[in-house]
Amino acid sequence: MQTHSSSVVAVKATRALTELLGREYASVEEYETDLERNARVLRRANPSHASLFSAMRSVVDGVTGRADTVADAKALTRETIDEVVEDIELGKRRAAENLAETIEDGTTFLTHDYSTTVLEGVETAATAGRHLTGYVTEARPRYLGRKTARTLAVIDRVEPHLLVDAAVAHALREADRVILGLTCVVDDTYYNRVGTFPMVAVANELDVPVTVVGSSSKLIDEGFVFEEEERPPSEIMLEPAEGFELENPTYDATPLDLVDEIVTDEGVRTL
Repeated sequence: MQTHSSSVVAVKATRALTELLGREYASVEEYETDLERNARVLRRANPSHASLFSAMRSVVDGVTGRADTVADAKALTRETIDEVVEDIELGKRRAAENLAETIEDGTTFLTHDYSTTVLEGVETAATAGRHLTGYVTEARPRYLGRKTARTLAVIDRVEPHLLVDAAVAHALREADRVILGLTCVVDDTYYNRVGTFPMVAVANELDVPVTVVGSSSKLIDEGFVFEEEERPPSEIMLEPAEGFELENPTYDATPLDLVDEIVTDEGVRTL
């Protein structure tokens, strides 16, 4: 959860539920209770990840009350897990393909954090012959933007530049567009890595269009409440904080009306 995108976390958590298939249960009810308990624990491991929430809910809903024997429940669980994982991965792939179709040759873009969907979309566009320039912020916490820059560096026809988060205004004066991943969209709020809100706000001030990309499973209508995550202060500084408090929030809440379009597996939606 510290180094992977939310979709990757959702896939790993979903596959982790296969461990239950090797356990012994006296009844279907006992098995379903254990499935629900483990799914709840996995979901609470990162309550800010909407894709994790959706995946766990899909597995539990797909199994509970649908089998007459433990063997049937386990078989249904394996089938449901495979379907959920396939849906997540297919959603990411289609969203990336839809993003690639919007990227023109010669585009200079700015991105933030580490989004596998954004990276796949950029790589697909570059593979199709488009030459791109990418500005990448380091992205606190954990400097995941550096991982993005290294990934872009090995893609032919992409010229990456790495800069500190505070330099977004500098980069935006060179950029044609901002392309960002997403943790989730809940109601009229877009949640993503901390640093996203000021980037999007400056982009609006400079009339640089903002595109958000991700699986449609991250667009939540009901049943999910986003929870902010406070990360360890040691990620900011190792020496003791004397006379002041260290704060290290993980996510930004950005008003959705500052975003120009959302690209998902279902297509491009202009806001």
